[in-house]
Amino acid sequence: MTFARSVALFALAAVAEIGGCWMVWQGVREHRGLLWAGAGVIALGLYGFVATLQEDASFGRVLAAYGGVFVAGSLAWAMAFDGYRPDRYDVLGALVCLGGVGLIMYAPRG
Repeated sequence: MTFARSVALFALAAVAEIGGCWMVWQGVREHRGLLWAGAGVIALGLYGFVATLQEDASFGRVLAAYGGVFVAGSLAWAMAFDGYRPDRYDVLGALVCLGGVGLIMYAPRG
């Protein structure tokens, strides 16, 4: 699997999971209704399938690495859809998490 395909799968997983959670939030907390919440549940289910498309056979490794993508992606989603403006510590934390993704998924292994 190429690096680019792996990164694209992580991005797609983030959109499905973070977007799904956001839609459930909108449906329940923002009173937009069950259609929003139901669409969110479907998106969350799709996230589970996208994660299986990573080439690495280790569930733990893929999900641990995805955790870093989730942190950075959540901040990006909040900026794009909720007007959130991260401070320098948010940005630094996200960069640390993405560095962890790189180590977990793409470090050379023997």
